[in-house]
Amino acid sequence: MSSAAVKPILYSYFRSSCSWRVRIALALKGIAYDQVPVNLVKDGGQQFSAEFKAVNPMKQVPALKIDGITITQSLAIIQYLEDTRPNPRLLPQDPKKRAQVRMISDHIASGIQPLQVYSVSGRQSELKNLGRRIPWQLLLQKNRSRRKQRTWFSKREVKTDSAGRVQNLSVLNKVGERKMEWAQQCITSGFQALEQILQHTAGRYCVGDEVSMADLCLVPQAANAERYGVSLDPYPTITRINKALLELEAFKVSHPSRQPDTPAELRS
Repeated sequence: MSSAAVKPILYSYFRSSCSWRVRIALALKGIAYDQVPVNLVKDGGQQFSAEFKAVNPMKQVPALKIDGITITQSLAIIQYLEDTRPNPRLLPQDPKKRAQVRMISDHIASGIQPLQVYSVSGRQSELKNLGRRIPWQLLLQKNRSRRKQRTWFSKREVKTDSAGRVQNLSVLNKVGERKMEWAQQCITSGFQALEQILQHTAGRYCVGDEVSMADLCLVPQAANAERYGVSLDPYPTITRINKALLELEAFKVSHPSRQPDTPAELRS
């Protein structure tokens, strides 16, 4: 069997916004795939296992096995899908619009999301830089014990969220008093700039009237904003586009609340 005939395998975590981008792309392009959940909390973080490190040495999701190769980093994955399975297009043919799509995608994927996510590899030295040493297993154990039934975007979830690619709020909950302020400031600053950009590029969606890679980045980040208690009211363009995108089937089926590894209490 040729590599092209083998169904792709996506290593994903239901709550990962980077994984969410790729799930949307696969759904939009009608690509059937198998999903291997990588629980970023269970067992100290399954991304640190020898098995997954063989898939992605960076110990991050998503990773996609497709056409005989393994690709990591969400935008690189989407770009490969675009190059090999171009319909429907996620990057416009027009050079100016294509540049705008890439600009907005990078603005979110590089300029906002990494700043509100504190990627913890288990090294105590990284935590010490934030003010004190914390036994990582203790932090995870306490977070698990505090998890109860909640809605997807509840304040309780924000305060107790932890992941292998840990929302920095969970760490800062133990090491600083300005935890919410830090996360909210990162998102707010990025959204203030993004709102201005979209006022010049948007049609129905981020760039014109066709769904693009920029939209795949916007929706997960808008969800992150809600999880961190950042109101979208000051950003009417972001709000309008996000609402329109969430009505599309590809965005619905890829939503974190509808994944194989979504906990029962968070399913919709």
